[in-house]
Amino acid sequence: MGRTGGGRRRDRLRWSKLYTFSCFRTPATSGDAAGGPSAHGGSAVGGPGFTRVVHCNNSAVHRRKPLKYPTNYISTTKYNVLTFLPKAIFEQFRRVANLYFLLTAILSLTPVCPFSAVSMIAPLAFVVGLSMIKEGVEDWRRFMQDMKVNNRKVGVHKGDGEFEYRHWEDLAVGDVVKVEKDQFFPADLLLLSSSYEDGICYVETMNLDGETNLKVKRSLEVTLPLEEDESFKDFRGIIRCEDPNPNLYTFVGNLEYERQIYAIDPFQILLRDSKLRNTSFIYGVVIFTGHDSKVMQNSTESPSKRSTIEKKMDMIIYILFSVLVLISLISSIGFAVRIKFDLPKWWYLQPEKANKLDDPTRPALSGIFHLITALILYGYLIPISLYVSIELVKVLQAHFINQDIHMFDEDTGNTAQARTSNLNEELGQVHTILSDKTGTLTCNQMDFLKCSIAGVSYGVGSSEVEIAAAKHMASGNDDQDIQVQDVWENNEDEIQLVEGVTFSVGRTRKSSVKGFSFEDDRLMQGNWTNEPNSSTILLFFRILALCHTAIPEVNEATGALTYEAESPDEGAFLVAAREFGFEFFKRTQSSVFVRENFTASNGPTEREFKVLNLLEFNSKRKRMSVILKDEDGQILLLCKGADSIIFERLAKNGRVFEADTTKHLNDYGEAGLRTLALSYRVLDESEYSAWNAEFLRAKTSIGPDRELQLEHVSDLIERELILVGATAVEDKLQKGVPQCIDRLAQAGLKIWVLTGDKMETAINIGYACSLLRQGMRRICLSIPTGDQVAQDAKKAAKESLMLQIANGSQMVKLEKDPDAAFALVIDGKALTFALEDDMKHMFLNLAIECASVICCRVSPKQKALVTRLVKEGIGKTTLAIGDGANDVGMIQEADIGVGISGVEGMQAVMASDFSISQFRFLERLLVVHGHWCYKRIAQMICYFFYKNIAFGLTIFYFEAFAGFSGQSVYDDWFMLLFNVVLTSLPVISLGVFEQDVSSEICLQFPALYQQGPKNLFFDWYRILGWMANGLYSSLAIFFLNICIFYDQAIRSGGQTADMAAVGTTMFTCIIWAVNMQIALTMSHFTWIQHLFVWGSVGTWYLFIIVYGSALRSRDNYQILLEVLGPAPLYWAATLLVTAACNIPYLIHISYQRSCNPLDHHVIQEIKYLKKDVEDQTMWKRERSKARQRTKIGFTARVDAKIKQIRGKLHKKAPSLTIHTVS
Repeated sequence: MGRTGGGRRRDRLRWSKLYTFSCFRTPATSGDAAGGPSAHGGSAVGGPGFTRVVHCNNSAVHRRKPLKYPTNYISTTKYNVLTFLPKAIFEQFRRVANLYFLLTAILSLTPVCPFSAVSMIAPLAFVVGLSMIKEGVEDWRRFMQDMKVNNRKVGVHKGDGEFEYRHWEDLAVGDVVKVEKDQFFPADLLLLSSSYEDGICYVETMNLDGETNLKVKRSLEVTLPLEEDESFKDFRGIIRCEDPNPNLYTFVGNLEYERQIYAIDPFQILLRDSKLRNTSFIYGVVIFTGHDSKVMQNSTESPSKRSTIEKKMDMIIYILFSVLVLISLISSIGFAVRIKFDLPKWWYLQPEKANKLDDPTRPALSGIFHLITALILYGYLIPISLYVSIELVKVLQAHFINQDIHMFDEDTGNTAQARTSNLNEELGQVHTILSDKTGTLTCNQMDFLKCSIAGVSYGVGSSEVEIAAAKHMASGNDDQDIQVQDVWENNEDEIQLVEGVTFSVGRTRKSSVKGFSFEDDRLMQGNWTNEPNSSTILLFFRILALCHTAIPEVNEATGALTYEAESPDEGAFLVAAREFGFEFFKRTQSSVFVRENFTASNGPTEREFKVLNLLEFNSKRKRMSVILKDEDGQILLLCKGADSIIFERLAKNGRVFEADTTKHLNDYGEAGLRTLALSYRVLDESEYSAWNAEFLRAKTSIGPDRELQLEHVSDLIERELILVGATAVEDKLQKGVPQCIDRLAQAGLKIWVLTGDKMETAINIGYACSLLRQGMRRICLSIPTGDQVAQDAKKAAKESLMLQIANGSQMVKLEKDPDAAFALVIDGKALTFALEDDMKHMFLNLAIECASVICCRVSPKQKALVTRLVKEGIGKTTLAIGDGANDVGMIQEADIGVGISGVEGMQAVMASDFSISQFRFLERLLVVHGHWCYKRIAQMICYFFYKNIAFGLTIFYFEAFAGFSGQSVYDDWFMLLFNVVLTSLPVISLGVFEQDVSSEICLQFPALYQQGPKNLFFDWYRILGWMANGLYSSLAIFFLNICIFYDQAIRSGGQTADMAAVGTTMFTCIIWAVNMQIALTMSHFTWIQHLFVWGSVGTWYLFIIVYGSALRSRDNYQILLEVLGPAPLYWAATLLVTAACNIPYLIHISYQRSCNPLDHHVIQEIKYLKKDVEDQTMWKRERSKARQRTKIGFTARVDAKIKQIRGKLHKKAPSLTIHTVS
């Protein structure tokens, strides 16, 4: 690995001087309280929970006892080589049916079994083996993705000041590593130095906490000389710190180096899976590896998930097993009675040798042996092929999900992936979605769209909400179905709202400048100099160009400037300032340089502004300020922040534009834009000097109150401000996110957002994707800060939070307006208390009453805990979706985990059950594939039980008819082929190809999805109905055939039917009845269904001809060709019994469709009669009805906008024209 020539870069800048709050360093001393660990709570080092010792640059020590730390190898698989067989076998025999068949397979080795051992063992081995192979293949895919991560490379010090590249999995605790720009950190590291002189580096933690803002980290002063590869030749040190734990934001430890002890805090720790940004390289020493790292500590073991239907299926198996035991008891009692009282009279049935299986002297023992025989004989009540058929169907369903072209992402080339097929049907029963924000809903791009300067609104672009509302009003029909996609595909120049009132849209065009979609000639190309308030506009542009912490980057290839900003908003402001003619192009240790294009008559002018202080933004302050001195020596304070914060700090003479700006801010908010207010203040030299002295005292103070002191002193200067204007940026969501959320809301799904971002960012995203809207009442739960002692503070915090929850619940309960919507917003600190046992149910009850829930500043562990609370508290199916390592916990905890296969690593995908490339594909995954898979699996299972009850009970009836002798009416081959060949393919085609409605109809009628969460097709009413149908069919098949053939001659010679003829006829009737039943059940036919259904019937006849020709067929020799085929009674009985079995179902379904139709019945009839083409008004009315009433989503927001526009129209003249251009 080559040396880094030139050492430090960028004019030997010391960026730490920019930062007020986040990069402060206490002076270190030799082992005293001030600089030692005790100053930072480090006195616990060496005690319980703080026992880790790391020998820097000496990793060999940690590979052997007593330390023996784990390697950096990570695994997210469910199995390994040693555990696969025991764990996979356990998974298979968790299924009660498999346990039953294992028992029967063992008993088949005894003389009591009525069938051969091979016929019992082979099917079980096939079913279990196939399922285990499927599990193994799916886990192998996870293993291969783990290997991709483990085989990433990083520079590691190998000795003598030389570095070499090694795989991540080969790293050990104590290794010194060199991480370069845009690389992920391979383990948890102590930052030693960076390419900056003062050890600053910028870190993106999106994979950990979801935040896109760059975090500033800073090394200890003592390790700054370790700036090149050679400097590590003789480097030694010892780190004593906390043991592995999941806390991302805390770290306690110290570094012993050169006989000094230095305290380590979280600002020196670089966590695995975060990324180095805007820094050429860093050196670090490995503290935690592999599963000891904090991100892996936040993950949980890959769970074994089972679908709700599969769990319920076990209950049905229990019921059937109870029926099986009951009829077996009846059979064994009947057998014992017949053995005791009748067998002595049947001289022609006396055995040559006495045996205990039918000993008249010991009828009880014979009855017990017969019980075992009956349990095996009637085992066809419990379908052994059910599980393997379901496994096969689910694999094929997963294949169709993987191949769906509508979920293919052209940008990445990725398709949807069903990483496990066990949960396909769960996709159709989701009640609550828990979503990450960053990278899942957003693509981390802001566009500058509008602004208000000096009380004048600039920017004539239209938001999608405004355009959709205008289209809706233009339709003149409140029930009109609005296609959300139309908003982005608008090609109309003008929309007429009402007579004489139009909404001018113009042709939509994309901006050529990333981050800048502003259109208004009044400000572009220097035209702002002609505006009445040009001096205020000048100040507005300068605030955009100067009030930030960004760093300019020159693209060496193109020479263009890009900005490395801590937040996307800052980047958008700087791009906007550049487009307006104020280009920020250079930052030095103490100055900012701006190239102004239109402020002087002689062309572009470069101006220098000296930065005196920078007061950073945080979630508590909700503002940031910069104090600087211009070229004229004037000291200015420039401030930007939330409008509520800025307005309360305005001077009396600074409120000139407040009323107009407030109106504009409301309009921007209603259009879904993120807003900030901009202000300034001119400072006297003496006033500034006095304040700065106090500020420096607070900045250099040591103690827990330092941050409070800084905030107090900052607050003193950020007053008496003068309002300049406001900005409005569009938060770029991922493509299709608003439409997807709108459809999911119309489908009746609840959506929670769990994000590591600060509250303001999360709320703004909520507005952008329509989870929040104007007029929605927000309930914000947070913990107030106080000066109490720790124990008192915790008690006070819990009491405060409990009171807030009680007040919120009361507010919701007392609300009379049915259209009122509530949104719950809670931060991470409050969530810590809300998730405790004595409060979590109060919190959950309040959350359920709210239309949307947003949890901010949550750790990965909290995401998993919230998911568990929702899953267990509501008792409905939950789905978690995310894209980063910080989402792994909730993805694994939820009933269904969906990973976004984005650009930020694959941790979420590796832990997920399904992966998609964009959030918008979740709509099709749930509303189409989820709906289909649920109905297919539900109908398939119900049909399976129906056909096995219909078949199995006939065996019982005949045994009772034959004196409980244990004799089966069917040939062994018939019974073996019934589930495997003769009825398997139709049911598989039902599970794979059935569609009650097409995919387009699923998307147009989202309320159809509610059939899954309401479990309409697998509730006990339907299950018991199918069982009753099977019971009725078994009675009809047996007794009709017995009555028909009891004493009727069926052959030309006058012979009556023997057992083989009756059994074959009954079996023919079963084959026809169950295949006719599945044909009546299907809604969607292709040639495949026809082939499988009627082919199964044909296969039966072909089999009986071939089998009847074989000598081994014994009693069934030529049974069809010579005995049954020539007999009209055989064909008449088949027709009669098949009709008798299916007519009741036909009557039931006809009555239901006529008198009590389900939603899909109505749609099927409309499509069949082509009313959707002939009567568009009726079709649109039905579509508008097929939406769940919702208070979130784009549609709800458009409805709110319509009310606002109508209110305005009542106050304005009808000749008014509203003009916007986008």
